[in-house]
Amino acid sequence: MLAAFAHATSADDPVSALSVGERPEPIPPDGWVPITVRAASLNHHDVWTLRGAVTPAGGLPCVLGTDAAGVDDDGNEYVIHGVLGDPARGRGDETLDPERSVLSDAGHGTLAARIVVPRRNLVPKPAELSWAEAACLPTAWLTAYRMLFTKARARPGDRVLVQGAGGGVATAAILLARAAGLWVRVVTRDPAKADRAAELGAHEVVMSGTRLPSDCDVVLDTVGQATWKSSLGAVRPGGTVVLSGATTGFDAPTNLARLFSRQINVLGSTMGTRTELEDLIGFLVAGGVRPLVDSVAPLDSAGEQFSRLLSGQVFGKVVVEP
Repeated sequence: MLAAFAHATSADDPVSALSVGERPEPIPPDGWVPITVRAASLNHHDVWTLRGAVTPAGGLPCVLGTDAAGVDDDGNEYVIHGVLGDPARGRGDETLDPERSVLSDAGHGTLAARIVVPRRNLVPKPAELSWAEAACLPTAWLTAYRMLFTKARARPGDRVLVQGAGGGVATAAILLARAAGLWVRVVTRDPAKADRAAELGAHEVVMSGTRLPSDCDVVLDTVGQATWKSSLGAVRPGGTVVLSGATTGFDAPTNLARLFSRQINVLGSTMGTRTELEDLIGFLVAGGVRPLVDSVAPLDSAGEQFSRLLSGQVFGKVVVEP
């Protein structure tokens, strides 16, 4: 079967470690289901694997991908939940399972024509969502949903700041926040993305380096090192900063005096539960919100698509079809 996989690692040139070609079709373990993939989307987690920062359990080569939507052998349509975990070990939340993993790290990546997943990870796909839209949900959109509503507990009227304008989580956060009645400020370094963020519905878009008022109830940060000081400075006393990624690095100094004197809540967040994915899908169907798809391309162009992702010029999610 056709698949995009890491055959090596390269910290400096991750795309050089990527291959697209034939891989053996996976055999489902007990309790797992074979799925024919209709669409899958790219994530920065795949890039970390190509760089060697993430070590797959089965070693290399390793099929990449944590997001997909497809059909089982009976023709049932599903969105694939990418988290492998036991809710019982996570006190009701599989993302808190100490043994939690994701499909690609466990050797069952989704950038392939055929995949196998646990039956529990199959969430029915509604007819209202296209295959490409459905493939955007399990990582970026689920992450944004959990950050906003599970972690930050954002409520209508809250002021939310989103660090970054073009990534999958950022665009999802803007659209979800607006649909939920939140006031949205976006920070970006790219003037073109600033215009597009405003088109998505951001109430205010400011350029990186601008001094921000400390008035936000919630700050969502997936950038990390480059934006951390700004994120802590932009939240009101008693407000919440939610961190779910660090695409610019992990070494971010923190002003501890500001943290405790202003009683800022700092929360980490990673992907989301199957239940939250069901809730997200229900939210999209009921509210008419749809994932922003940057582009849809054949799976055999995965190398080119990862290069685009790394360039920082995409706006929304990059989707590939086997």
